[in-house]
Amino acid sequence: MTKETVLQALKNMPQDFHLDELFEKLIVIDKIEKGMKEIEEGKGIPHSEVKKMIESWKKK
Repeated sequence: MTKETVLQALKNMPQDFHLDELFEKLIVIDKIEKGMKEIEEGKGIPHSEVKKMIESWKKK
């Protein structure tokens, strides 16, 4: 995560907020960035495979 990402997240917060809200937002952004990097590196799970996984959960 870059300083610019943190500053942008902070700018998008309302004037009054709980610190936990900012932390939660930064954690979500960090996880999305990591996930996107994994996809770029070919480490992601194909959509069709995820659909199969979800269908198997429904059967249980």
